[in-house]
Amino acid sequence: MTRTTVHLLRHGEVFNPDKVLYGRLAGFRLSEAGEAMAERAAGYLAGRDVTYLASSPLERAQQTAKPIAAEFGLDVVLDEDLIEAANAFEGKRVAGPGGVLKHPNNWSKFRNPTRPSWGEPYQQVLRRMLAAAQRARKQAEGHEAVCVSHQLPIVCLRRYAEGKRLFHDPRRRQCSLASLTSLTFEDDRIVGVGYAEPAGSTPNRLEEQPPGA
Repeated sequence: MTRTTVHLLRHGEVFNPDKVLYGRLAGFRLSEAGEAMAERAAGYLAGRDVTYLASSPLERAQQTAKPIAAEFGLDVVLDEDLIEAANAFEGKRVAGPGGVLKHPNNWSKFRNPTRPSWGEPYQQVLRRMLAAAQRARKQAEGHEAVCVSHQLPIVCLRRYAEGKRLFHDPRRRQCSLASLTSLTFEDDRIVGVGYAEPAGSTPNRLEEQPPGA
């Protein structure tokens, strides 16, 4: 039985002074703080057995992957399945003055939050994220892989691994900027889920729990 770990790394902070939902839009790069977060994540992983590195094709994810590539001497494999979830509100404010909820024309998009009706279905996000994680596992078999992605896709895969429903309250997600959600596989089966925040004010060590714990 072969044990492999796939780390799902959320990108660092993005420069977004207008506070819009940037989703898959081009031109959204890491802020200076986000670049520092990426460096801290790379330092946190230093010394681990990382042999494969993949990234969402979005610029902020590739920037987050860059210091990890330098740390381990790896090329960054761009994987379309790691991309952010599609969203009908890209480029718009979601909350506060001028937010999408203030406009009646947008209300129809909230008709089914369990799907969700405003964006890419959770099940579709899960399928592609699981495919990306399995590819990474195969490439790093017996070692460790890092996949740089985005909050919602990572949360969907984690909730699946923990046996939870995909529909959830976004305000309660445990997936901070530059955080690591780590899946431990035995062969192709997920047997553990870990979480750490290397870019937090008090970086914590990687804690692993069995799925559903």
